[in-house]
Amino acid sequence: MNKKKKAFVAAAVAVASVAALSGCAGAGGDPEGTIDYWLWDANQLPGYRQCAEDFNAANPDLNVKITQLGWDDYWSKLTNGMVAENAPDVFTNHLAKYPNYLRFDQLVPLDDTNLDFDQYADGLADLWVGQDGKRYGVPKDWDTIALFYNEDMADDAGISAKEMADLDWNPDDGGTFEQAIAHLTVDKNGVRGDEAGFDKSKVAVYGLGLAGSGGGTGQTEWSWLTGTTGWTHTNKNPWGDQYNYDDPRFQATIAWWAGLIDKGYMPRLETTIGASMPDNFGAGRAAINANGSWMIGQYTGYDGVNVAIAPTPVGPEGARSSMFNGLGDSIWVGTDNLEGSKRWVEYLGSTACQDVVGDKGVVFPAILSSTDNAVEAYRERGINVDAFTEQVTDKTTFLFPITEDAATIEGIMKPAIDAVLTGQADVDSLTQANDRVNALFK
Repeated sequence: MNKKKKAFVAAAVAVASVAALSGCAGAGGDPEGTIDYWLWDANQLPGYRQCAEDFNAANPDLNVKITQLGWDDYWSKLTNGMVAENAPDVFTNHLAKYPNYLRFDQLVPLDDTNLDFDQYADGLADLWVGQDGKRYGVPKDWDTIALFYNEDMADDAGISAKEMADLDWNPDDGGTFEQAIAHLTVDKNGVRGDEAGFDKSKVAVYGLGLAGSGGGTGQTEWSWLTGTTGWTHTNKNPWGDQYNYDDPRFQATIAWWAGLIDKGYMPRLETTIGASMPDNFGAGRAAINANGSWMIGQYTGYDGVNVAIAPTPVGPEGARSSMFNGLGDSIWVGTDNLEGSKRWVEYLGSTACQDVVGDKGVVFPAILSSTDNAVEAYRERGINVDAFTEQVTDKTTFLFPITEDAATIEGIMKPAIDAVLTGQADVDSLTQANDRVNALFK
């Protein structure tokens, strides 16, 4: 076994126990012509089943078999399946995961596919280009961040939809965004967060929900705030080799955010363990949740909750900001049906499939004309998703940061930001964490 293979085996063991291998239904043992395809999102399964049926009908020599697994099982079984040489032929890939698979030569270059990579939303295709200049993923969808809020709570607080759409923010006093959060916070005596007598130890409704500290990426937690200050995660993207957690703009934002907990406007971090931020929202425990477009179905599905969606606030540089993330489809290097897998990936990345996915109104497809289908599907259900799409049309997005050692960086930054949110460390402690992160690239 060569050194790279040994290293990948060690990485797989770190991801999950070898026992997970028994549940892995990979390419090995399947009849010739069968293409195993994996995804993790159950909400997207109907759309991709339809794509598979259409593809199978047009390609009678091939048969796509889809396996859907939950997020945690998905990655452990995928990684262990690669080690056991029993992984799926094609799988849904994530930008936080693919650098590690690329590092250990587990992905097939896709440059010779019959796809026009210019047809996708700006920047999405570039994220799947490795440091060797080759492409390892075909864009399938994109997502941005917006504010889900309880419309009845906002009405009771006297905050109009227009005011929610025009919020501004800064790290000094929080702007009108903090004012709205404070006014939407209500203690168990019915006193609002900005009123005399507010008891922050007995909060009934928090103005802003909390899912966690966000680790080193902060996609839904804080990146839509830090992005408005001119701060960037890394010195370049993709494949940066220096992180900027020591930047005063980043630390000022985290300090403001942590201050919401001290004021009683946001839940304590320790109360989020094992809890679901969306479910707390659905139960009336929070008025606003910042979350991604992939969560539209869940937030609008709570019985008795009137949900509206507002864009993220305008920051100190005069614009909104949202991380622009996108999933992709990749081919495992061990596939025994490379040509068939390429044909399936080409179909996944085509208008024919992405229109089908868009019609389901679950995610925004990578091809913008197919995104129009999704917007219309949401509109037919009475859901206005402009708060998500305007980030793209207004070009106020920044790309998901891609670097080596993402898992190790997360292991450093999550406890570091956890400590700030719980009051165990000052925000300047993030400078030391940043030094540890950047030492990985030396």
